[in-house]
Amino acid sequence: MRIAASADMDLIIEYQGQLMAGTWVTIRLALLSLLLAVMFGLLGAWAKLSKNIVAQKTAAGYTTVVRGVPDLVLILLVFFGGQELANQIGALTGLWDYAEISQFAAGVGTIGVVFGGYMTETFRGAILAIPRGQIEAGIACGMTRLTIFRRIIWPQMVRYALPGFSNNWLVQIKSTALVSVIGLQDVVYNGFVAGRSTRQLFTFMFAVLMIYLVLTAVSDAGLRWLDKKYSKGIVRSEDG
Repeated sequence: MRIAASADMDLIIEYQGQLMAGTWVTIRLALLSLLLAVMFGLLGAWAKLSKNIVAQKTAAGYTTVVRGVPDLVLILLVFFGGQELANQIGALTGLWDYAEISQFAAGVGTIGVVFGGYMTETFRGAILAIPRGQIEAGIACGMTRLTIFRRIIWPQMVRYALPGFSNNWLVQIKSTALVSVIGLQDVVYNGFVAGRSTRQLFTFMFAVLMIYLVLTAVSDAGLRWLDKKYSKGIVRSEDG
């Protein structure tokens, strides 16, 4: 057993550069798609809470589609269908001869848009949880919309949204593994290639599992810190 474990560790060390390169791709993919998801989430929440019927219907349709279609299907559609559509547009307009969508761009765009739908509902619920009287008090004091958002809505929205945001982010990290299907050399893809080439697939997939556990553990610690920061001055009720 010790000899086998030592041999497995030697393999991991030998391919550590490949695994770390894939991990860095995964981290960048997760962070950039998170930024896009937050942008779409804020925009979607604003549209759903606006008095504009068109904006409401558009946001409702957006969240229905992205939450109803599997992430993998959307990734494949964007990567292959989007590339074909771009080339058809180029042929019709004569603006370009050939366009190629990178695996990384397709992954960021798809995951960001998909989780933007979940963030929309998270932010919408958080904004609705803010007492209306506080916003009306800000208006009565002569605050501008920007000041009301910055001093009243945003701090409380972050606090109310953090539980749902945390769950979305942790699920989103795991969803980055889907992009390996279209050939992006993330940690899953590189681990799979290393496992196939050495005939030690279980060893490398277990290493990938541990890398994802580390990423989620670090994320969880950071989110707990944010929760404490935005919960200062809030008295929590104790059961019993």
